[in-house]
Amino acid sequence: MDEPLVKLSRLKKKLYEEELERLQHELVLLQYWVKAQGLRVVILFEGRDAAGKGGVIKRIVEPLNPRDARIVALSAPSDREQTQWYFQRYAPHLPAAGEIVLFDRSWYNRAGVEYVMGFCTEREYREFLRSCPEFERMLVRSGIVLLKYWFSVSDEEQERRFQARVEDPAKRWKLSPMDLESRDKWVEYSKAKDEMFSYCDIPEAPWYTVESDDKRRARVNCISHILDSVDYEDITPPPLELPPRRPKEEYQRPPRSEHHVVPERFPA
Repeated sequence: MDEPLVKLSRLKKKLYEEELERLQHELVLLQYWVKAQGLRVVILFEGRDAAGKGGVIKRIVEPLNPRDARIVALSAPSDREQTQWYFQRYAPHLPAAGEIVLFDRSWYNRAGVEYVMGFCTEREYREFLRSCPEFERMLVRSGIVLLKYWFSVSDEEQERRFQARVEDPAKRWKLSPMDLESRDKWVEYSKAKDEMFSYCDIPEAPWYTVESDDKRRARVNCISHILDSVDYEDITPPPLELPPRRPKEEYQRPPRSEHHVVPERFPA
C-alpha cells in the first residue's frame, strides 16, 4: 500500500505560501536558463487518482511563460491511435530546445490504468515493460532531461479527497466513473505500480516518490527537487527601460455611451 514513511504534521499555511513564493521565483530563473541553454525538459507526474498531481503542476506553471512551458494531458486514444506504435502518440509532445513539458499522466498509463482495468492485453503490457526503459534511455541519450514523479497517497486520504469532490460541485468534474471503479482495485493498482517500478526505475531515469497526504508539503518538496535536479544559474535579463511616452495628439474619442461596457457588479 502507498503509506507515507513518516507521519508529519501538516505544513502551516503561512510557511507554505512563503516557501512556494520563493520556489516559484526560482522556477522563473530555471526557465530563463532552459531557454538560454536550449535544454529540453520532460517531467512526468503519475500516481493514484486524487494523489495531488494536478495541484503541483498548477503551481509549477503558474509563474512560467506558457510559450515555453506547457502541460500535456491526453485523453483516451482514438481508434486510429490505438493502431499506432504505443509511444507514437506521446512523441509529438516532446519538447524542442528551450521548452519544458509536464505530462499529467504519460505513457505509464499502460502500466497502470490500462493494465488494471483491462484496456490492454497481457502481451501489450509485457511489451511495454520491455520497451519503456529503452524508450526512456533514447530520450536521455538525445539530451532530454527526464524527471519522473510518483505521488503516493494513503487509502484513507484518497477516500477523504474523493468525498470532498462529491460534495463540492466545483470539484465534481475531477471525479470520473473510472475513479470510482478504481476504489475497489487498490491492491491491483499497488501490484501494478510495484511491478512497473521494478522494470522502469532505471539509473538513467529513476522514479522519485512524493509523499502526498499533505498537499502543501508535496508541492514544495516536488518543486524543490525539480530545481535541485537541473544545474541552472541566475541569468535574469535586466529590466527594460521604458522610454518617455509621446505627447498625446489631439483626438476626439467617441462617447463612452456608444460602447458595450460590462456592468459593475461590485460598486464602491
